[in-house]
This record gives sequence, C-alpha cells and structure tokens, in this order.
Amino acid sequence: MYRGRLERDLSLWVGKGLLGEETAGALLAEYDSRPASFSLGRVLMALAAVLLAAAVLLVVASNWEAIPRLVRVGAILALIWAVHIAAALMLARGAAAAASGLLVIGAMSFGGAISLVGQLYHLSGDEQTVMYLWFAIATVSAILFRSGAVVVVAGFLSWASFAVYLENHDTHWIGLDPWMAPVMAVIVIALVRYTDAARARHLAYLLLIGWLAWLYTLYEEMAVALAFAVGGMAGVVLSALPHPRIAPLVRSAGAAPAFYSFLVAAIGFLLLHIEIEQGWRLVVLGLATLAAAVLAIALHGRNNGAVRYLAYTTFAAEMLYLASVTVGSILGTSSLFLFSGLVVALVAWIVIRLERRFSANAREARA
Repeated sequence: MYRGRLERDLSLWVGKGLLGEETAGALLAEYDSRPASFSLGRVLMALAAVLLAAAVLLVVASNWEAIPRLVRVGAILALIWAVHIAAALMLARGAAAAASGLLVIGAMSFGGAISLVGQLYHLSGDEQTVMYLWFAIATVSAILFRSGAVVVVAGFLSWASFAVYLENHDTHWIGLDPWMAPVMAVIVIALVRYTDAARARHLAYLLLIGWLAWLYTLYEEMAVALAFAVGGMAGVVLSALPHPRIAPLVRSAGAAPAFYSFLVAAIGFLLLHIEIEQGWRLVVLGLATLAAAVLAIALHGRNNGAVRYLAYTTFAAEMLYLASVTVGSILGTSSLFLFSGLVVALVAWIVIRLERRFSANAREARA
C-alpha cells in the first residue's frame, strides 16, 4: 500500500520536474531493499514457537509422575539453556526469525520451570508472584537479546498478571499489587523503544486503558469519568506541542500517544453521558464532546488517521445522540445542526488560516 503511494508520488514529482528519473528510481530501489514489515515465514515461525511452548507447558502441567523429580527439573532447565544458546547462534548467523522463535520458546519455558519447581517441592507462594517472576525473566531476556518477539511475550504476560490479580481478589483494590499493571505497561513501552518492536506498544497502551476502566468500576463516580475526559484531552494537546523535548519523543512513538489519549478522553465522555442523562448539563456535555472531537481533528487530523477517524466517529455519534435525546421537534433539530455547523465552520476557518500561516513561515525559513 505504502509502496504504491510512494511510486505515484515519485512519478508526480518527476513529471513536475522536481525530481530526476534516476533519483526517483534510486529512492524506490532503496525502499525495495528494506526488509519487509510482514513476512509469512516469520509469522509461521512465531506460531510454531507458540505451539511448541504450549506443548512444553502442558507436559509440565501433566506432572510426569513416572519421571524422577531431578530428571524433570534437569530436563526443563536443559531445554531453557538449549533454546537460548541456539538463539544466540542463530542471531550470530543472521537468522533473526529462527532466533525469535527460539527465544519465545525459552521465555515460555521459564514459566513452566517456575510452575514445575513449585509443584515438586511445594514451595510457598501464589500465582501472582509466579506472574511477576515470569514477567521479570521475560524482561531480562528481551534486554539481553534485544528481541521484539520476547517483548510481545512480556506484553501478554503483563495482561495475564493483571487478569490473575482481578480473579484472585474479586476485582477489589487490595495492597500495592494493582499498581503493578501500569508499572508493567511502562516497562513494556521502555522495552519497545529499546528493541524497536513498534507493534508491541499497543499491548501496553491497551493494558493502561483496561486498568483505567477497572478504576472506574471501583468507584463509578462522575469525578473519575471527568478525570478521564480532561486527562485524555490534555494528552492530545501535549502530544501536539512543538516542544523540542516532547515533539521528537512523540514522533518516534508514531500515532499511538495521540490516538490512545483521545480514546481515553472519548471513554471519559461516554461515562459522563451515562452519569448525565438530561438537563442543561447534558447540553454542556454534548457541546464539550463536539469541541473535543473538533480539537482532536484540528491538532492531529492531518497526520494521524487513527485520531481523525475516531474523532469523526465521536462527533457523528454525539450529534445523533443530541438530536435524539435533547431535541423534540424537526425545527429544534435543524437549529441544533445549524448551530453546530456554524461552530465547526468557524473552527475550520481558523485552522485553515493557521495552516496557511505555518506554510508561509516554513517557506520563509527555507528561503
């Protein structure tokens, strides 16, 4: 998809005389020489690693009653050493896909080893401690081998750890354990930056959003929903600031910071709508939701398709909701749409003027 757009743009620039044919061909050849972002072989290798790891865990769960304890422990430890040594050899030979698969097997085998030792020697502890230890080992493995595949494993382990906590504590807040979910999410994001495993960052962001949604279920108060809306929009604004320290960090993270910030804000507005069902507060809330969607489009709509479509959806849903709930006549509905259209037109005019000014400043700076 991107290659097609690039090829069309290069042809357009060559046709306008902005770029030579040889340069355009060299740029396209350089893009084609890059490793593909999607590889069926890598996907199949990852699936094979997951299946083999699942086989190891099931064998451990079967308890191997006929095999002596030391033999069982020795076998699982030998497997862990073997796959990591083999992964190091594969990396040295440049076989990154095979190394990733072996590292996934190794990371999963650590969990099997922890469970096996606990079963055999009746060690004290609980599932939560096992998940923390397993996540920590996966983190160390991801750092040592700089493996994006293991970062994905760590991301899923962070989800599993949070699920284990919710199951064991009946979704109540007890002690400091609930803080481990956002801590693990931050660790996964740091690993993503260290290993350049861009897609794994979504596991961390979704974990944070799930954690925030769980917080609301604990209190179910309007103040929490308002905090989501205000905090999310603050993130949307901050991710658009051209600050020399913030901007490069946000750009390197792609579309995720702005999108997930606006998603949190949208969730906050949705929860506020659940709390506020009628009266002037509903009108104010509706206008604030519309304004938030327009602001998100103005700040990120040009370069961030994910934010743009989420803002479109939010705006359209809010308009339909206000039309169905707060307006009782066709004339009133038309007045609502007229007022909203005028407001959006005014915002569009301001944004267009700002874009023209920014473009003029950029041309003067180049000159």
